[in-house]
Amino acid sequence: MFLLWLRVAAVLYGVASLLAIPAVLGNRPRGHRFCLPVALGGWFFHLVAVVEMMNAAHHLIPVMADEVLSTLALLIVAVFLLIFFIWRTISFGLFALPLALLLTVIPAIGPDRYTFASPLVRNGWIVFHVVLLLAAYAALLFAMLSSVFYLVQERRLKDKRTPGFLTWLPPLATMDQITQTTLVLGFCFMTLGLLAGSLVAQEDVGARYFADPKVLLSFGIWGLYVAMLFMRRSAGLRGRRAAWVTSGVLVAIVFVWAANLLGSVHSSAHRFGLK
Repeated sequence: MFLLWLRVAAVLYGVASLLAIPAVLGNRPRGHRFCLPVALGGWFFHLVAVVEMMNAAHHLIPVMADEVLSTLALLIVAVFLLIFFIWRTISFGLFALPLALLLTVIPAIGPDRYTFASPLVRNGWIVFHVVLLLAAYAALLFAMLSSVFYLVQERRLKDKRTPGFLTWLPPLATMDQITQTTLVLGFCFMTLGLLAGSLVAQEDVGARYFADPKVLLSFGIWGLYVAMLFMRRSAGLRGRRAAWVTSGVLVAIVFVWAANLLGSVHSSAHRFGLK
């Protein structure tokens, strides 16, 4: 029965993650009215699932990989909710809720693992995974370009001796909006891409997918992406600093992508059913 509650919690975490994006990044301070109740509901069902899981396993301490992942996700959401009720800030939901969703997906599938109906469906999920991650990289590339253009345009407006051919650059406000929008889109694409990749990989290796160092590094880069969004939102990161930070994250995720292609999870097309 705990699998049912765990799956309900995963769905609610997914909905809360989507609601957290406009609540945190969209300058909507009342966004918690929708995000918080959904997250709280997910946490309640998650708590019931963990209690039933431990009771069925006849131990109080998580031992198996699914138990560890599920308990960790439960504690992450608990800390997020505690922070909100004490300090009335929902900003950490941008990180905590998607992370809880990622950690809950594999345990929610169950010990038998999800098996795709056909190789065609499986390959479709692989294509979906790859396309989403490539879209995330493309969005971050344009975020970097708009940040650099912002820097150049800012310098041009301050220094009248700057060459006139740079007049084609858009206004500063426009480039700032482009940067923010492409960063948010890239974050959504990367999160969905990681979820799709996790679903494909669990069929072969189950929860051990999360034990691969390169996979953990990928999730670390995702966390760095979230940190960059936080800095832009709370610290007013603009201009030169935005260009350097965005460029650094782009280089980092390209490095991780290349490393994953050579890693144990992505090293062979045979593993993913591709010839």
